Amino acid sequence: MKKIFILTGEPSGDKLASTVIAKLMKYNKDIEYLGVGGSHLNSLGIKTIYDIKEITYIAFTSVLLNIFKIKKKINETVDKIIEFKPDILFSVDSPDFTLRVAKKIKKINPKIKTIHFIAPKVWAWREGRVKQMKKYLDHILLLFKFEKIYFDKEKLNNTFVGHPLLDDDIKNNIKLENFINDSKKQISLFAGSRESEIKIHAPILFKFIEKMNKKEADFKFIFHSTDKYKKFLLNLIKKKNIFNTEVISDDKIKNEVLKKSIFAVVKSGTVSLEVCKLNVPSIIIYKMNFINYFIAKLFLKIKYANMINIINDKEIIPELIQKDCNPDEIFNSVYYLLKKPELTKKQLLNVKSTINNLKSSTSSSEEASKILLSYLF
Repeated sequence: MKKIFILTGEPSGDKLASTVIAKLMKYNKDIEYLGVGGSHLNSLGIKTIYDIKEITYIAFTSVLLNIFKIKKKINETVDKIIEFKPDILFSVDSPDFTLRVAKKIKKINPKIKTIHFIAPKVWAWREGRVKQMKKYLDHILLLFKFEKIYFDKEKLNNTFVGHPLLDDDIKNNIKLENFINDSKKQISLFAGSRESEIKIHAPILFKFIEKMNKKEADFKFIFHSTDKYKKFLLNLIKKKNIFNTEVISDDKIKNEVLKKSIFAVVKSGTVSLEVCKLNVPSIIIYKMNFINYFIAKLFLKIKYANMINIINDKEIIPELIQKDCNPDEIFNSVYYLLKKPELTKKQLLNVKSTINNLKSSTSSSEEASKILLSYLF
């Protein structure tokens, strides 16, 4: 029986890996799996050697503070993979962790094929990494077509599979009124998926809501959260006594709420593509501590934070980053765009044309599973 070890480092990677493996399971049931993951891989019946909560660290300072723990986990993971003797090590995202493991594995057992999903953003910083990566990776799967040139140049096998957030959704027969009983116009808010992000963005967004409420009273503000931080956000809202605000965490409900939203304020990240896909006008926000921001400015060679803007090399979607990420600027931007429908229409047209070029011919999970199968049989 063929074997695959699935290596993820955070919840988004766990979810992404599960879509690929679920597709692979439909094609071939005679594959044994083991991995490092969370609830999504567990739901497929895949045993994980430990939960990703043990290794999920964010930002440069957090990594530094946990460097010895991370090294210990890398070595522990390598030992388990070698013991499992997989045909493929399928690593997904979290390159600072997963690629360190892949490098060690390739050195110990070169016969294990190493395939990585979601190429590190070498176009944003440290392009020279590709020279090292080709020494221990057999194949890398790309989200964006423009990334190919960086890996083709170094002759590292690569395949554009498309962005998973842009894959066609299964239609959900959900009656939204069963969850949100309100006729007010909805504005979706994305404060972040990690506690550190929420602690920074939520207070700013609360003040933004207060400003909007003073201007008009016919809005409903809905925070999109995870199960893990839903209660945390609800407690923050309760302390602020903001009554026209709700928190949702169910993925299916979130999708339907977003579709019916007239606008979205989105923390910079991949979720912004989901907002774009559902044709919702938006602005991008992000704020971090000074040390992380200084380091980012020092190394990053891109002008924009949002992928739509990066691809177009101009600001299609307004970005409010760092000092501009404040209640006044957010209020001014949102209120101005809501009063200028011709501007939101132009934004959505530009976004749609960009999105169409980010899709694969089938789906990202379909394309990725085909690559895995090609290395197995």
